Amino acid sequence: MNLYGGQVNKLIEELEGLPGIGSKSAQRLAFHLIGLPEEKVNRIATTMMEARKNVRYCAQCCTLTDKELCPVCANKNRDHSTIMVVESPRDLAAYEKTGRYEGVYHVLHGAISPMLGIGPNDIRLKELIKRLEGDVNEVIIATNSSLEGETTAMYISKLIKPTGIKVTRIASGVPVGGDLEYIDEVTLYRALEGRTEI
Repeated sequence: MNLYGGQVNKLIEELEGLPGIGSKSAQRLAFHLIGLPEEKVNRIATTMMEARKNVRYCAQCCTLTDKELCPVCANKNRDHSTIMVVESPRDLAAYEKTGRYEGVYHVLHGAISPMLGIGPNDIRLKELIKRLEGDVNEVIIATNSSLEGETTAMYISKLIKPTGIKVTRIASGVPVGGDLEYIDEVTLYRALEGRTEI
C-alpha cells in the first residue's frame, strides 16, 4: 500500500531489509531520518560509506577492523597463547564487555550447518589452523549452544586435539539455543570460568 509516496516507501523498504528491523521499526527510523537536519543525514550516510569501504578482516583473528590488526590482536599485554573461538564479532564484543578475558580471539563468521549448506570451508577455520602453528597453549571454543554451534565445536575439537594443544569448551550457564550477544556479562563470565576440556 502506497501511503507516503515513492521516496518514503523506498526508504522504509531499504531499512526493512536490515537484520532485526521489522516494518514498524523501519517506518520509525525512516521518519526519524527524514526529520533530521540535512548535515546530520549526510554525516550518517558518509560514515556508512566510509565504514563499508575501509572496514576489513583483522589479519590475525578475522574480526572487523579498519586497521591491519584489530585493537585486541595489536595489544601486547593480551595473552596471545590463549585463543577464544567465537562465531561472530558480536560474540567477541559480548566477551570483551565482561572485562575478564585476557586472551585473544578468532572469529569464524558463522557455524557449520549441513542443513543450510554451510561446511567447514565456508567459515574461517583455515585461518584458525594456521594460527595454531604459533605459540598457542589453549583454544577455548565459545560457539553458541545451538545445534550448529555444538557441531562446530566438536569439529574444531577433533581438528585440534591431535596437535596436543589444550581444547576447552565454555561451560553451561549459556542457555541452549541462546546467542552470546544477548547474554549478560555475569553469565558469560561464569560460562568462561567453568569451561571444560573436550
